[in-house]
Amino acid sequence: MLGNIATVLAGLIGVGVVLMGARAFRAPQAAVGFGIPDTPAQDRTFQAWLSVKAVRDIAAGLLILVVLAGGTTHLLGWSMLVATAIPVGDALVVRRSGGPGAAVYGIHGATAAVMLAVSVLLLVA
Repeated sequence: MLGNIATVLAGLIGVGVVLMGARAFRAPQAAVGFGIPDTPAQDRTFQAWLSVKAVRDIAAGLLILVVLAGGTTHLLGWSMLVATAIPVGDALVVRRSGGPGAAVYGIHGATAAVMLAVSVLLLVA
């Protein structure tokens, strides 16, 4: 039962990450909410970097969906566990840049915690 719930949650995370990346790719300034202070949203070079992040998000979300569709529960669990490094790294980047704790813990930290919990549920299923 928990494995089914975790599988659905993994799918929702995958879809959410794809949608988040697609939104940021279409409008790079939308990614300003990432948490890095004094983000030069109108700078074309910085917008290019935000587009790189958007493409990374789309690919990461699609990878989760591919493993969900064709892999085992354990493979999905390990994939989600590895992907948890992304929001952990994002939190560290925001923290190192002096970003607000709300972004560090409330956005990136919470995302990492949810992904970790889903990973554990999938691995013990």
